[in-house]
Amino acid sequence: MTAQTTLISSWNGEPAISRAAELHGRGMPLLEAIVKGVAIVEDDPEEMTVGFGGLPNEDGEVELDAAVMDGPLHKVGAVAGLKRIKNPAAVALEVLRRTDHALLVGEGASAFARKTGFTEQNLLTDRAREAWLNWKASLSSADAWISPDEQRSTFGHALDAGVRTNTNGAQHAGAFVPKTWGTIHVSGIDADSNLFACTSTSGLSYKIPGRVGDSPLAGAGLFVDNAVGSAGATGRGEASLQNCLAFDTVRAMESGMTPVDAALQSLRRLIRNTREKRLLTKDGRPDFNVTVYALRKDGQCGAASIQPGYTFTMWRDGKSQTLNTVPVFTATPT
Repeated sequence: MTAQTTLISSWNGEPAISRAAELHGRGMPLLEAIVKGVAIVEDDPEEMTVGFGGLPNEDGEVELDAAVMDGPLHKVGAVAGLKRIKNPAAVALEVLRRTDHALLVGEGASAFARKTGFTEQNLLTDRAREAWLNWKASLSSADAWISPDEQRSTFGHALDAGVRTNTNGAQHAGAFVPKTWGTIHVSGIDADSNLFACTSTSGLSYKIPGRVGDSPLAGAGLFVDNAVGSAGATGRGEASLQNCLAFDTVRAMESGMTPVDAALQSLRRLIRNTREKRLLTKDGRPDFNVTVYALRKDGQCGAASIQPGYTFTMWRDGKSQTLNTVPVFTATPT
């Protein structure tokens, strides 16, 4: 049976899926169209969680991660810690197309990008630099280093509101310090029932240089089984990575679950595995969010999140729409 072209994305992906649908409708292969769509978000200097304008690491340098996965080939292309190149998803696609490797990192990834025609530029916008300087001035515990006191604390991390608003942060001496975990993910199925996925991010703001989250790792930030479905994740990358979240969701769909039920099952397992007190609220729930986006081979799709109040976007029947995720918990943590 011929499938209907369907795309699902994170809350910030409406421009990406609309552009991808347009390009695919004009004949561009779907994975290439998805990467072109994601580039719109990567190029947006106001989007502080992806690409150009993303918040930097603790040294003030923007490091980007991205991956693509081709369902028919069951092949991944990915880059991590990419510097000075604003479109990591396009570089990841070149890794998939031109190499026998799945993942290039750091300066090797940047050198590969230059060799394949990408131009280097400064990715730190004035807005992101000001946020970084305010964070530096705060000298607070809102960084990636864990003190002994934090290890013993009852709860510590702020709820990940950054994936929706890009304004999660702290006040210090009148200056606002945004802190984000945001990412863009897109999964799609074409008219031949082939599945593809892409995830791109600037990662956790003010991270330790060299930190890599789930986004560029197959099985964590994205995974495709062309016989079953595709899944991706946004939010706290360490949690997704340590639970192989995208892989787990696809395997749950393989067992016959709907996309939403598969995503919820994977998130509940992640919640059970979250055991550090600093990551829990007073009532023992995760003090962060992760959202899973799932697309099944038959075109069914949906998304689930740990916390309520999150959305995702979907393209079907020639239009995009924004929908609410199905939360594991129905109220925010205390």
